[in-house]
Amino acid sequence: MIADPVAFIRAETRLRPVPHTPELSLHVADEATELWQKTEEELGRIGLPPPFWAFAWAGGQALARYVLDNPETVRGRRVLDFASGSGLVGIAAKRAGAMAVTACDIDPFAVAAIRLNAEANTVSLYAVQEDLVGQDQGWDTILAGDICYERDLAERVSDWLFGLSERGATVLIGDPGRSYLPKDRLERLALYEVPVTRTLEDSDIKKTSVWRFRTRS
Repeated sequence: MIADPVAFIRAETRLRPVPHTPELSLHVADEATELWQKTEEELGRIGLPPPFWAFAWAGGQALARYVLDNPETVRGRRVLDFASGSGLVGIAAKRAGAMAVTACDIDPFAVAAIRLNAEANTVSLYAVQEDLVGQDQGWDTILAGDICYERDLAERVSDWLFGLSERGATVLIGDPGRSYLPKDRLERLALYEVPVTRTLEDSDIKKTSVWRFRTRS
């Protein structure tokens, strides 16, 4: 049993600059499978989800780059970084001038990692372990990276995000073209070539886009 997630993260990761946003740094793992197995061994459980919090995924990197380069998307706003993982996108939003950032994830290790990474980047945000799908807490901007890797999750989240967009929120999605991205409902704002971990993405570079929902005509 891992009594102290923060200590575990410090022991199993290293603080490194993010390839596509080198002005930011994250506690990241050297190797995905080894950390995944060690987490299962320490917790005495099998079938755990991958340690999404321990890597800078393509969609999150693209979204963080876009926010840093287009600070008007978050400046002075209440921002939600949904399925935050490492906290990268929320950290970028805070750096870009967001008034308040909530970073949510259902993984308790992610919440610990978000807090560590925020501290390492000298920003303050609110990290919460909660599934916020279906809720509307009045966020002005919602940022969601790498959420379309499972059909049911992608459909559920996309419908929710579309509703938030329809009521006037700025909703931005970072995605490298995963299988369940609802492209028919989206328009591309930017395209990047993002350095990634080959063992996770089967590539060293992923063409990754930032999207928003199309407005109804």
